[in-house]
Amino acid sequence: MCMAATYKDKDHYFGRNLDLEISYGQKVVVTPRNKEFAYRHENAEKTHLALIGMAAVVDGCPLYFDATNENGLSMAGLNFPGNAYYGEMKEGSHNIAPFEFIPWVLCKCSTVEEARALISGTNLIDEDFSDALPASPLHWIVSDRESSIVVEYMESGLSIYDDPAGILTNNPPFPFHMHNLANYMNLSAGVPENRFSKDIDLRPYSRGMGAMGLPGDLSSASRFVKAAFTKLNSLSDGTEEGGMTQFFHIMDSVQQQMGCCYLGDEKYEYTIYTSCCDTDKGIYYYRTYGNSQITGVDMHRTDLDSDVLAEFPLVEGQHVLMQN
Repeated sequence: MCMAATYKDKDHYFGRNLDLEISYGQKVVVTPRNKEFAYRHENAEKTHLALIGMAAVVDGCPLYFDATNENGLSMAGLNFPGNAYYGEMKEGSHNIAPFEFIPWVLCKCSTVEEARALISGTNLIDEDFSDALPASPLHWIVSDRESSIVVEYMESGLSIYDDPAGILTNNPPFPFHMHNLANYMNLSAGVPENRFSKDIDLRPYSRGMGAMGLPGDLSSASRFVKAAFTKLNSLSDGTEEGGMTQFFHIMDSVQQQMGCCYLGDEKYEYTIYTSCCDTDKGIYYYRTYGNSQITGVDMHRTDLDSDVLAEFPLVEGQHVLMQN
């Protein structure tokens, strides 16, 4: 299970929690403008917009979990098993394999509206990267500074939804999550009013009671509600550092701890990493489960006109600042 979000303060931020039971050796990867992307069924792109994001690099190919391009458009793929559907090759469409979808969009588009137009003519095909890496069942969130959309390919066809919450989790399909928010429309960050009865003098006995009923379990439906409430009521101090810090606090509200989501066979799902990309500056921040320190990679401190990937292995192991 996973969660992705956008957050706009002084700068615009986009990131995700990757919640899985195994790691794929992911690292922060900058794909420069002249690194050729060779698509399986489309013409190769020799020049394109530069990308930064988290990816597993296999045979020189970056398989992005989430990424942002140099113009601030961002995209992440999240687990969508049982609903995601990839079809056959379709004449007259751009036929793209799921593992190519993020670079396909981000290499070409600078805004959500450009991405919407491109995706409308794109057919995701049922094709594995390799025998060892079969196609993952995914749906996607695409965001710029002003708006977000959710993209779902199901057996019924392609759907592109506006996402006013700027949040995506996993199953069920996106319309359910937006409809489900209505169940929590009474929640508030403020002090609750007594609507139970005018005949009984009921008074709050604790701070935070305006949000009583906010779900806290690890299901995707509950994480969507919790993340949306936290993000949409969230405040920072208006500084660049404060916005980035606040984004991590938003993501922490739905982080999964090792041992709380048992999958069987001694496997547990947990938040492997949390990312936060300042899309205005092209700085990709992250934390890992074993390292609470925030680490950053600035795409503009790499050679964006290169034809070679810039790869940054994750800084693992807890980093503690001793004060005495």
